[in-house]
Amino acid sequence: MSLPILVAKPSTSNAMTQRRDGILLPDIGEIEAAVVPIDDFDTIQEPLSRLDETSDDIFYREARNVQHVDAQAVELLDAYIASILNPDDTVLDVGASWTSHITIPVKRVVGLGMNQAELQLNTALSNYVVQDLNKRTKLGFADETFDVILCQLTIDYLIYPVSVCRELRRVLKPSGTIHILFSNRLFLTKAVSNWAGRDDVEHVELVASYLHFAGFTTLQAQDLSRRDKQR
Repeated sequence: MSLPILVAKPSTSNAMTQRRDGILLPDIGEIEAAVVPIDDFDTIQEPLSRLDETSDDIFYREARNVQHVDAQAVELLDAYIASILNPDDTVLDVGASWTSHITIPVKRVVGLGMNQAELQLNTALSNYVVQDLNKRTKLGFADETFDVILCQLTIDYLIYPVSVCRELRRVLKPSGTIHILFSNRLFLTKAVSNWAGRDDVEHVELVASYLHFAGFTTLQAQDLSRRDKQR
């Protein structure tokens, strides 16, 4: 089964090019080239470890109705997601919160997140499911349900990323796409250890390996970082 996949980043750090505002970016083309040949993927051993192994129910109990990336990254997320959605799409937003960065009307948006109060505030959602993917990876959706799956600023917290991506592949239509977006910002204690110790290019390689072991065969990466403030 071959599916078009796109691994996308709204902002980056720990690389070679520096803007005037001090933000470090990969060189142009580095992110796109980071989806390595199949033979080079490392084996992923689940569950992945974290500094804080206490239940995520405790950490996410309090609603955080704030943006977890800067204003420029929010603009990039909004614009990118608007560019890949169509009015007839049925969308699954994995790791949803009070916002899904969906600014155009679509047929249906299902949010899957950790905090009910945040999900209730999300006006883009048609309905939502409260589920901790670090406790239960199985999704309660039929096979081939969704045209588009979004996973925004979430992949770095999954201790069973390959198992989750297998489920996402199951519920994705054969013609569908999954879009995994991530940045350099994170809750350090809750991110998995093999994420926290890597740079941006290595993050792309890591996410590509998750998707590869989940059965996806067509992978792309795209760097969404703006370079209009470079030296």
